[in-house]
Amino acid sequence: MYVRFISRLFSAMAGPRPVVMSGPSGAGKSTLLKKLLKEFDGVFGFSVSHTTRSPRPGEENGKDYHYVTREVMQAAIANGEFVENAEFSGNMYGTSKAAVQAVQGKNLICILDIDMQGVRNIKRTDLNPIYVSIQAPSMDILEKRLRDRKTESEESLQKRLHAAKVDVEISKEPGLFDVIIVNDDLDTAYGKLKDALLKEIQKVRDVNKS
Repeated sequence: MYVRFISRLFSAMAGPRPVVMSGPSGAGKSTLLKKLLKEFDGVFGFSVSHTTRSPRPGEENGKDYHYVTREVMQAAIANGEFVENAEFSGNMYGTSKAAVQAVQGKNLICILDIDMQGVRNIKRTDLNPIYVSIQAPSMDILEKRLRDRKTESEESLQKRLHAAKVDVEISKEPGLFDVIIVNDDLDTAYGKLKDALLKEIQKVRDVNKS
């Protein structure tokens, strides 16, 4: 009952619809987001995620992440306070409803850059975002992009490629994404992304004008 109440409360929050962006490393999400943020300054915002891992040098609590204990995060998840959560390498990560609401409260479109597990979690909430999948043209091109970075060990690269294959198959599920963008040409891909978000972008601008 409590979870349902929180979900209804969350869906009733004023503010523009969030955007869920998902896609494998090397698909070009970061590059597309940088173009979007540059062209539409003051329109988008990022929620601050929670994690149970320790802060790295230079990271700030409340800016890079909200650093919490496993017990605190598990209790909050059980209370229905998170829209998505996952565990990597023994550490928990997640996005709280309050973090998204904080961005919406500033009349900003909240961008959620999450994996496929997070997408499925959000599908079970009343968040009502725009779901966007960014994909590479082929696995061969994705592998080349990752190798060209020269930041991955062979083991890490193979893990990323395996995860990407799984992501591509899952993304074909009907109704999972509102927009699937194959990033074979950056300008074309960016145009498709912008078209998908223009309605919400205009809403933010209209409110800012009034």
